[in-house]
Amino acid sequence: RLVESGGGLVQAGGSLRLSCLASGDIFGWNAMGWYRQYPGKERERIAAITTDGVTHYIDNLKGRFTISRDIAQGMVWLQMNDLKPEDTAVYYCNLAAGTVNNTWGQGTQVTVSS
Repeated sequence: RLVESGGGLVQAGGSLRLSCLASGDIFGWNAMGWYRQYPGKERERIAAITTDGVTHYIDNLKGRFTISRDIAQGMVWLQMNDLKPEDTAVYYCNLAAGTVNNTWGQGTQVTVSS
């Protein structure tokens, strides 16, 4: 089960910290990712973290977003700084590669005003 939270409305330049509770051993055993989805578009993975803590980001997010996790707690976070209007989207967490029976959480809406 995946439960995302922490989204909201923020002004450009502000920060948000998204949280994901990932219940289930499979999430603790594998790399996890944060995804974002614009209206009418496919979800894209924007950040990932391995079980060893190695992180990866899409190029235009490096330095602004930070992914972290606590495997014991089943938690994955995304610290989002210097937010821009183009960051407005619904954010999801899931396995960094593939899904479990194509299951997704409800996501959390991030809205950045200019």
